[in-house]
Amino acid sequence: MKEQQPQQQLNIEIGDKEAEGIYANLAMIIHSPTEIIIDFARVMPRAPKAKVQARIIMTPMHAKLLKQALDDNLKKFEKQFGEIKTYGSIDKPSKPIGFDNSEPTEG
Repeated sequence: MKEQQPQQQLNIEIGDKEAEGIYANLAMIIHSPTEIIIDFARVMPRAPKAKVQARIIMTPMHAKLLKQALDDNLKKFEKQFGEIKTYGSIDKPSKPIGFDNSEPTEG
Protein backbone atom coordinates (compact mmCIF):
# COMPACT_ATOMS: atom_id res chain seq x y z
CA MET A 1 0.00 0.00 0.00
CA LYS A 2 1.34 3.39 -1.03
CA GLU A 3 1.79 5.97 1.71
CA GLN A 4 0.06 9.32 1.07
CA GLN A 5 2.21 12.43 1.12
CA PRO A 6 0.92 15.25 3.34
CA GLN A 7 -0.60 18.00 1.18
CA GLN A 8 1.47 21.18 1.21
CA GLN A 9 -0.40 24.46 1.76
CA LEU A 10 0.20 27.17 -0.84
CA ASN A 11 -0.39 30.83 -0.05
CA ILE A 12 -1.24 32.84 -3.15
CA GLU A 13 -0.91 36.62 -3.22
CA ILE A 14 -2.49 39.00 -5.72
CA GLY A 15 -1.45 42.58 -6.33
CA ASP A 16 -3.92 45.47 -6.43
CA LYS A 17 -3.61 45.89 -10.22
CA GLU A 18 -4.17 42.18 -10.88
CA ALA A 19 -7.08 42.06 -8.44
CA GLU A 20 -8.95 44.63 -10.57
CA GLY A 21 -8.94 42.16 -13.46
CA ILE A 22 -9.21 42.93 -17.16
CA TYR A 23 -12.12 42.45 -19.53
CA ALA A 24 -11.62 40.37 -22.67
CA ASN A 25 -14.22 39.19 -25.17
CA LEU A 26 -11.87 37.41 -27.56
CA ALA A 27 -9.28 34.69 -26.96
CA MET A 28 -6.80 33.53 -29.60
CA ILE A 29 -4.99 30.26 -28.96
CA ILE A 30 -1.81 28.99 -30.60
CA HIS A 31 0.43 26.11 -29.63
CA SER A 32 3.76 24.42 -30.14
CA PRO A 33 4.76 20.92 -29.00
CA THR A 34 5.73 22.34 -25.59
CA GLU A 35 3.53 25.41 -25.02
CA ILE A 36 -0.04 26.66 -25.28
CA ILE A 37 -0.33 30.44 -25.72
CA ILE A 38 -3.61 32.24 -25.07
CA ASP A 39 -3.93 35.90 -26.05
CA PHE A 40 -6.90 37.70 -24.48
CA ALA A 41 -8.15 40.76 -26.38
CA ARG A 42 -10.97 43.26 -26.15
CA VAL A 43 -12.94 43.93 -29.34
CA MET A 44 -14.83 47.24 -29.36
CA PRO A 45 -17.69 48.23 -31.67
CA ARG A 46 -16.59 49.97 -34.89
CA ALA A 47 -12.91 49.74 -33.90
CA PRO A 48 -10.70 48.52 -36.76
CA LYS A 49 -8.37 46.61 -34.45
CA ALA A 50 -8.25 44.95 -31.04
CA LYS A 51 -5.45 45.15 -28.50
CA VAL A 52 -4.21 42.08 -26.66
CA GLN A 53 -4.79 42.74 -22.96
CA ALA A 54 -2.94 39.70 -21.61
CA ARG A 55 -0.92 36.74 -22.86
CA ILE A 56 -0.82 33.51 -20.87
CA ILE A 57 1.79 30.86 -21.71
CA MET A 58 1.50 27.39 -20.19
CA THR A 59 2.44 23.79 -20.77
CA PRO A 60 -0.04 21.51 -22.59
CA MET A 61 -0.55 19.61 -19.32
CA HIS A 62 -1.46 22.79 -17.44
CA ALA A 63 -3.76 23.84 -20.31
CA LYS A 64 -5.58 20.51 -20.01
CA LEU A 65 -5.92 20.98 -16.24
CA LEU A 66 -7.26 24.50 -16.88
CA LYS A 67 -9.80 23.08 -19.36
CA GLN A 68 -10.95 20.53 -16.79
CA ALA A 69 -11.29 23.26 -14.13
CA LEU A 70 -13.27 25.48 -16.55
CA ASP A 71 -15.54 22.57 -17.53
CA ASP A 72 -16.20 21.82 -13.86
CA ASN A 73 -16.93 25.45 -13.00
CA LEU A 74 -19.19 25.96 -16.03
CA LYS A 75 -21.22 22.86 -15.07
CA LYS A 76 -21.62 24.26 -11.55
CA PHE A 77 -22.58 27.68 -12.95
CA GLU A 78 -25.20 26.20 -15.29
CA LYS A 79 -26.61 24.04 -12.50
CA GLN A 80 -27.12 27.18 -10.41
CA PHE A 81 -28.11 29.72 -13.10
CA GLY A 82 -29.25 27.71 -16.14
CA GLU A 83 -27.75 26.93 -19.52
CA ILE A 84 -25.32 29.44 -21.01
CA LYS A 85 -26.53 30.35 -24.50
CA THR A 86 -24.05 30.70 -27.35
CA TYR A 87 -24.61 32.01 -30.88
CA GLY A 88 -23.18 29.00 -32.69
CA SER A 89 -20.34 26.56 -32.76
CA ILE A 90 -16.70 27.60 -32.98
CA ASP A 91 -16.47 26.02 -36.45
CA LYS A 92 -19.55 27.75 -37.86
CA PRO A 93 -20.59 30.74 -35.78
CA SER A 94 -24.04 32.02 -36.68
CA LYS A 95 -22.99 35.54 -35.71
CA PRO A 96 -19.63 37.24 -36.16
CA ILE A 97 -17.16 36.93 -33.32
CA GLY A 98 -17.09 40.11 -31.25
CA PHE A 99 -19.54 42.88 -32.10
CA ASP A 100 -21.62 43.38 -35.22
CA ASN A 101 -20.40 46.62 -36.85
CA SER A 102 -23.08 46.69 -39.55
CA GLU A 103 -25.79 49.29 -39.60
CA PRO A 104 -29.33 48.09 -38.91
CA THR A 105 -31.36 47.43 -42.05
CA GLU A 106 -35.03 47.96 -42.57
CA GLY A 107 -36.91 44.78 -43.19
